[in-house]
Amino acid sequence: MLEKRVDKATGESLYYKKHESGLLIYIMPRAGYSSNYAIFGTRYGSVDSKFIVPGEDKVTEVPDGIAHYLEHKMFDQPDGSNVFDKFSKLGGNANAFTSFNMTAYLFSATDNFFDNLRTLLDYVQSPYFTKESVEKEQGIIGQEIKMYDDNAPWRVFFNLLGCLYVNHPVKLDIAGTVESISHIDNELLYKCYNTFYNLSNMAIFVTGDFDPEEALAVIEGGIKNNKPFKEEIKRIYPEEPDYVAKHYAEQCISVSQPLFMMGWKDIDVGYGGERLMKKAIEMDILCEMLFGKSTKLYNRLYSAGLINNSFSAEYNPQISYAFTAIEGESAEPKRVFDEILDEIDATKLKREDFERIKKVCWGDYIRSFNDIEGYAHAFLTECLVDADYFDYSRVFESVSFEDVQSRFKQHFVRERAALSVINPIKE
Repeated sequence: MLEKRVDKATGESLYYKKHESGLLIYIMPRAGYSSNYAIFGTRYGSVDSKFIVPGEDKVTEVPDGIAHYLEHKMFDQPDGSNVFDKFSKLGGNANAFTSFNMTAYLFSATDNFFDNLRTLLDYVQSPYFTKESVEKEQGIIGQEIKMYDDNAPWRVFFNLLGCLYVNHPVKLDIAGTVESISHIDNELLYKCYNTFYNLSNMAIFVTGDFDPEEALAVIEGGIKNNKPFKEEIKRIYPEEPDYVAKHYAEQCISVSQPLFMMGWKDIDVGYGGERLMKKAIEMDILCEMLFGKSTKLYNRLYSAGLINNSFSAEYNPQISYAFTAIEGESAEPKRVFDEILDEIDATKLKREDFERIKKVCWGDYIRSFNDIEGYAHAFLTECLVDADYFDYSRVFESVSFEDVQSRFKQHFVRERAALSVINPIKE
C-alpha cells in the first residue's frame, strides 16, 4: 500500500513505500507529461573504497575507481548483448552515472514505460562479471581516464579538490587511475555489488503520466533481493584536518584562455538529513547574494573584462565533505581570486538583499517541477543523504537572515580558500 503526501506549496503529490527488501520507492505522477522518467540509485560512489560489510568485522579496501568500473560492467548481459539494445527496441533512452557518493541508472521514455521499467529493474539486479570481460574493460576505462587527463574543465575541478583536501578521497578522480583499475577483478566487483547494491542501500524514483499503483506493481514485481541488511554499511574515511592542503594549483593544457576554479572548504560536516538540506539552502542563497549576476561584484569584474558569462558559483553538500566552488574564464585569474577574497572580507550582508534573493531561489525551485528529470535527480540525491526533498518548501521557509549571516561568517574564511588555474600551453 502506497502512502500519499501532498506539497501544500506546489500541489504536487508524492506516493511512497519502503519495501520489505529495504528499497525506498517514490512515485510522482505528472498528468499531461508526454515523457516518463525513472532513476534507480545506490548510495555508493568513488569515495567508498574502504568499508565494513554488515555482518563482518574485517575492513574491506578496494582499488580507487571501482564504483565507476562496476557501473560500466552492469550493462553486460550473459548472452553477450548490451542492455542499451533492449532499451532501444522499447523506445527508451537509457544512461547511468557514478559520482563521489552515488551510482544511478536511469531512462526516459514516451512509450512502453513499464516495459522499460522492468528492463531497468532486471539488469540492475542481475550482475554478470567474468574474468575475461573485466580484463577487457580495463583498456576501455584506461583510455577514458587518459582522455580526462587533457580535459581542462575536469582537471581544473580536481586540481581544486586537491588543494582543498588533504586526505579525503573526494580529491581523487572518480574513475581512478590506470594503475588502480589494473587491480580490479570480477571477485572484487561482486564483493562491491553484493555490499552496495543491496536494496536496503538503494532507492528508485519514477515520475510521469501513469497510475501510481500500476507503477508500484511493476516495481514490486521486479524485486529479486528480499534480504535487507540489518545494519548500515560502515564507510571508513581518513581523518580530514580543517586546513587546506595548499592554496594554489596550476596546470598547462591546450585551451584558448585560462580557466579558473576557486573554492572554500566547508568544515561543518558529518551530518545529513534535514540539517544538511537547510545548510544547502542557506549556501544557495548566499552564493546568489555574493556572486550572482545581479551583484556589484559580478558587474564590476565583468565590466573590467576580468570574467565573462561562464562565471558561476555552486555549493556542493555531502555528509562527509562540502565545498563552494566558483568557476570561470579570465586572463587574470589570480586578480579575480584576490578581488573576490577582498570583497568577501569587506561584505556586510543586507536583510533586503536576503529577502529579494530568497524569492528568486524559491522561484527557481518552483520552476524545477517542470523539469521532471532534474527534479528526479535532486530528489534521489537528497534521499541518499537521508533527506526528504518533498520537505524542501517547509525547510526553505524556515531559513532566516540570521541563519545566512551565521553561515557566511562560518564558511567564507580566507584561510580555507584555494585557487586552481588551467593556463594555455605556451608556444
